[in-house]
Amino acid sequence: MRRSNVNQQRIADDLNLSRTTVSRCFTNHPGINPETRSRVFKLAASLGYTYLEGKTGKKSDRKALSRFGVLICTNPDSYADEVYENPGALLLSGVSEFAQLQKAQLDIHFVTPGESSLQSPSYEGIKELHDREWDGVLLIYPFPAPVINSLQKLFPVVSLVQQLVQSPLNCVDVNHQRGIEMVVGHLAELGHERIGFLTNGYDLTAKWALCRYSAFLAETARIIRPPQPDDIIDPFTASKMSVAEIHRYAAAQTRKGVTAWVCAADHQAYQLYSHLTQEGFTVPDDVSITGFDGIVPPTWAPPLTTLRIPYHQIGLTAGKRLHDLVKKRFDVAQVISIDCIFQPGETTQKP
Repeated sequence: MRRSNVNQQRIADDLNLSRTTVSRCFTNHPGINPETRSRVFKLAASLGYTYLEGKTGKKSDRKALSRFGVLICTNPDSYADEVYENPGALLLSGVSEFAQLQKAQLDIHFVTPGESSLQSPSYEGIKELHDREWDGVLLIYPFPAPVINSLQKLFPVVSLVQQLVQSPLNCVDVNHQRGIEMVVGHLAELGHERIGFLTNGYDLTAKWALCRYSAFLAETARIIRPPQPDDIIDPFTASKMSVAEIHRYAAAQTRKGVTAWVCAADHQAYQLYSHLTQEGFTVPDDVSITGFDGIVPPTWAPPLTTLRIPYHQIGLTAGKRLHDLVKKRFDVAQVISIDCIFQPGETTQKP
């Protein structure tokens, strides 16, 4: 994905930064804060720019530095969309701090979600991958299982979100079960008895949505009663519906008595909020809505009642785990679960 007409000055101009600041981001200068480094890495990846070390210095010294690949499985245009705060960019902030602490080099590439082979176009163009120049690979967003299995044959691999694969895979993720327990418990304490669940559909099965859906079923059954099947838009159902159809269905069920919706992600909750208000509902007077992510709310919506994910910590922890795997390649796979934080907002109240 490298484009020869992209350089550090272009990145500096686009972000209104100095050329020196951009250069220091790529060399992991300690004076650069992780947020700035993340912004630079995000734009560099979307433009197809990959930093190459200069020719100065001893070759042995340069070789001693770790070099990691960061693969982001999403469309660059979607990643750059600024309607909602991007969890991938927040994860990358933590990864960049890890790189700075370890004096490691990061090569960041976008790959196409629909491609399932390392010989597919978006993978074929990654020279560092096929020349095996990386010490390890970090994965952001869900990947097809064949790609993960192929990568694991070449490098130590750590995922920053749980993947649906049969083989063991190191992963750092949020505690989905604990998060859903907190929002369902909050709604139950307010007095809600008929609570619905909503998620959007995805081209690749999103295990995070499945985890939150299964946690919702278990927790509502435990502290209230099993939810009505008609009040659930699960990942399997959602994959067969458009977002507009999902919203129309949710509005219909709200008219039939649903008093609160647990959404699998914040951006889904904000989309639902927009549709329900257009349909004449008032949130939270008529219906409560919760999310899961803790992203910054868009200007047109109130702050959600949600779960704030420590993205930066997840990215940092994933980097540390990958660093450990480089030293002990075939260590037992670990799934590291980091707790989230309940964040009350303005979208829930008593029914």
